[in-house]
Amino acid sequence: MELRTLRYFVAVAEELHFGRAAARLHMSQPPLSRAIRQLETEVGASLFHRSSAGVALTPVGAVLLGEARALLDRADLVQVRVAAAAGRSTLTVGLLGDSTDPDVTRLARAYRHRHPQVEVRVREADLTDPTCGLRARAVDVAVTRGPFDETGLTVRELRADPVGALLRADDPLARRDTLKLADLADRRWFRFPEGTDPRWQSYWNGGEPREGPVVRAVQECRQAVLWNGTVGMTLVNHEPGEGLTVVPLIDMPPSRAVVAWNAGDTDPLVGSFVRSAVTAYRA
Repeated sequence: MELRTLRYFVAVAEELHFGRAAARLHMSQPPLSRAIRQLETEVGASLFHRSSAGVALTPVGAVLLGEARALLDRADLVQVRVAAAAGRSTLTVGLLGDSTDPDVTRLARAYRHRHPQVEVRVREADLTDPTCGLRARAVDVAVTRGPFDETGLTVRELRADPVGALLRADDPLARRDTLKLADLADRRWFRFPEGTDPRWQSYWNGGEPREGPVVRAVQECRQAVLWNGTVGMTLVNHEPGEGLTVVPLIDMPPSRAVVAWNAGDTDPLVGSFVRSAVTAYRA
């Protein structure tokens, strides 16, 4: 079995959808389907149940998924060690003001355990650049949040988090169990500076142009609400701080935690980091 074919299989097994797996692999669906059929021929058994309801792993597929992940992890380790021996042993990681996230902490611990010879440099970006410096080549890979312009980048979703309205604790709306965006229509919102990625700005403004104080960092968002009584959005599971509260917004799509890197980057350190991130967040 070729490693490339196993990567194809793992992508389909994790997405349970040939179209999404093909998009993730940056290929069209027909050659992906042919590769999986060829792999099933080599194995001598079906790896997926295919039906109008979707795709599911067979018992044989479930066994192969565990073995394939272990084999690909070992291949990644070999590539990283060879790269380190050749003098490439530094990886710069961008984080979007979210370095206290438990999954980021788990990722750091796992990556350090797996690649102790790699020096990881961290660049924490503010909220004005959701790519964390990828476009400027200031970082090799970023753990961040969507949505943003993905042109020239490869993006992999790690987790989806519900969002809510960030309010003062004494705000009349703070007593509500849930809110809709319409409940905040006449309020001043904190917003990002001019020139911020339009898709990013629009999401955190609830899809509407807003008026209010300009912020660049998480703490500035909180202080804008605390001092001015403005509103905005944040993750429901984030501790807002004293004097503030978060009320879930039931008509907002969740915020996607993602790992992103420059399209076409074949650096084994980047590839290994991406796979470590997926594993850490899946855990």
